Amino acid sequence: MRISDNSLETLLGRANLVTPEQLASLKDEAARSKRPLLDIVYEQKAVDEKTLVQAFAEDSGIPYTDIDARSIPTDVLQRIPERVARQYMAVLFKIDDDGVHHLAMEDPDDVQAVNFIQKEIGTNSRIYIATRDNILAALDMYRGDVDKELNEVIEVQRVDENTEKDQLVSEKDIAEDSPIAQTVNLLLEYAIRSHASDIHIEPREEYVQVRYRVDGILKEVNRLPRNVLGALVSRIKILSNLKIDERRVPQDGRFKTIVGGRKYALRVSTLPIADGEKVVMRILDESSEATSLDHLGYWGKALTDISREIHDPDGIVLMTGPTGSGKSTSLFSILSELNTPSVNISTIEDPVEYKIKGVNQTQTNAKAGMTFVNGLRALLRQDPNIIMVGEIRDGETANLAIQAALTGHMVFSTLHTNNAATTLPRLLDMGIEPFLIASTIRAVVGQRLIRRLHVETRQSYVPSPEEKAELLQMFHIQEGENFKIIHELEKQALAAGLGEGLPLSTDEHGIKNLWRADKEANTDDVHEGYRGRLGIYEVLYNSSSIQKLIMARATSDDIQQQAVREGMVTMQLDGFIKALRGETTIEEVLRVTRE
Repeated sequence: MRISDNSLETLLGRANLVTPEQLASLKDEAARSKRPLLDIVYEQKAVDEKTLVQAFAEDSGIPYTDIDARSIPTDVLQRIPERVARQYMAVLFKIDDDGVHHLAMEDPDDVQAVNFIQKEIGTNSRIYIATRDNILAALDMYRGDVDKELNEVIEVQRVDENTEKDQLVSEKDIAEDSPIAQTVNLLLEYAIRSHASDIHIEPREEYVQVRYRVDGILKEVNRLPRNVLGALVSRIKILSNLKIDERRVPQDGRFKTIVGGRKYALRVSTLPIADGEKVVMRILDESSEATSLDHLGYWGKALTDISREIHDPDGIVLMTGPTGSGKSTSLFSILSELNTPSVNISTIEDPVEYKIKGVNQTQTNAKAGMTFVNGLRALLRQDPNIIMVGEIRDGETANLAIQAALTGHMVFSTLHTNNAATTLPRLLDMGIEPFLIASTIRAVVGQRLIRRLHVETRQSYVPSPEEKAELLQMFHIQEGENFKIIHELEKQALAAGLGEGLPLSTDEHGIKNLWRADKEANTDDVHEGYRGRLGIYEVLYNSSSIQKLIMARATSDDIQQQAVREGMVTMQLDGFIKALRGETTIEEVLRVTRE
């Protein structure tokens, strides 16, 4: 969207998107830096692109659209040549039976672009405005079937079965225009389109297995000829600036790529195994914006408690859970919310996963002596307001974090424990005095990630009496007064926007219906009826009663029971409520919360 500073100023004020004070500050920065006001608005996250484009659409009378890129028929998309579509950031996404062409553009006020495109498609068209990211995602569909392209490239590389399994690698094999380089590019593109978080390239005796982790679940996507292993690993090592000729020890590296107009960082790890070198690549979307806590799945008392505690001037907030439970994402959202020009935020991480503008992020380096302990000591001399330590692994790090909190700093960190309540005794085991824990810990968050049901294919069903009884036993729910609490929590969840548009699945007497996944629903972005993930959480607020239990060295069970009496919703119960609201399934909740 292109818009002059004056028009944007008018729009921001008319739509009440910023306060007069914010607008004045934005204008001052634009004038000082001699940059467009729109750039400053996006840079300072005063208004997100979608909200601003929607406001512009309403103000100008141009309809707004949010294109589902995968639903565009290929013949419709290609009515406009890719070169023209990319030049003018325009996508033809639908043609009606009566011949009306529906055209989405980033800048529908560009008369020259509209005239040029209408020479291609005719003047019987309806023009919409869409966000730049949405247009780029649709333009990416010109690539067609990436999986088919990958299979075609693989077939070229197949050799006679009698050929040596691992060929010697030449420079020609791994050059920029080689089939191997094309294979790596296609594997990356297909993984990103599939919303994978990790790519596993694993040598087997007769082939190379390629698996993607999608929504936390590993799935095989391809088998490559065994003879390409050496060249494939070497190509990835070149991209990651690793040693090609070193195959006996693990190596770690990193590189960046752009797919569909978005920047991605690939964190690469190689490991020698019995059948060769295994490669795992973690995909990090560097273009992604922080998601608000409510969109991550926080609601009700959990959202109220965590939102209050992160704004304290000092103290410690801890995120707990196993690897891959979303702790870093929660911290990314919290730090982004707290990130203003008036505070100094410094972090020590291993590794830096999410880059946050305006935050001083340091990566650990054991070889250089930059450990969490040494890094935290250095940060304390950097005049910070807020400190984030990637993980508390030992008593020394824990002690430093507590000393930082006692001297007026707000500290965020993570810890590997099963739930929120076991964190406090774990700190005791690290040698931290009870009075220090009680006086510095503000809140502890326990969390897991569950797969989210695909809205269009989820199925409602009425559970049998036996299934209802089994569920009540699994989730420790009693009939009568206890179930009225469940019903009330579901109503609160509905009011918070969970399962918006769906009727309640409970009444005061019991469960009326549940939700299940359509296992047959499988596309590039829908897997066995699920698409995407959300968190389930428990937020343990360190109340005065909890502090007394800590001072008395109470067990985690005692702390948990007291927190529940004070209104804490456990992770498992949070998941149960989200299953009732059609956000996930009971099976998913049990899968991630069973200990």
